[in-house]
Amino acid sequence: MDIKKWIPWNWFRKEEEDAGKTLPVKRETTQERRGALTSPLQQFHQEIDRLFEQAFRGFGLSPFWHDRPLLPRLAAGLLKPSLDLGATDKEYTVTVELPGVDEKDVRLEIVNDNLIIRGEKKQETEEKEKNYYRMERSYGSFERVLSLPEDADQDGIKATFKKGVLTVTLPRKALPESDVKKIEVKTG
Repeated sequence: MDIKKWIPWNWFRKEEEDAGKTLPVKRETTQERRGALTSPLQQFHQEIDRLFEQAFRGFGLSPFWHDRPLLPRLAAGLLKPSLDLGATDKEYTVTVELPGVDEKDVRLEIVNDNLIIRGEKKQETEEKEKNYYRMERSYGSFERVLSLPEDADQDGIKATFKKGVLTVTLPRKALPESDVKKIEVKTG
């Protein structure tokens, strides 16, 4: 019995390793800035910021993202599309939800045994009415990095894109059997 097939594969190993590589930012405190402030309006603005920070910090929140963000996943690079992983004896399936993304804006690559799914969402809305004109644009890019298991056949990968859902199929290949030496047990 091969026990390895019962141990779950860590598909997100590379993403988890890269998550801690954000650069720390040193921000001046209000006291450090007071020496540089000359305008009473700037001093008033800084004092209001300080009051809000203190008020929200009591609830474990910081509205200005100096210490930690209101939503940690946003700061850690949310805008990561949701995905589902599936496995059978014959293949792995990765399903990624990409609503509002065009097929031409999605790229798949394999780099160092990692499947990289990249894309960009571009959206423009325009309204023209009698008394007003409104134009909204939003852009954003995303990336998911999945560490591939040893038995994933990288040459046989197939991808389909339909109605905002990307489905990647990776066939499984047979791994070479490890050298097993059987030892005869004698009675004695």
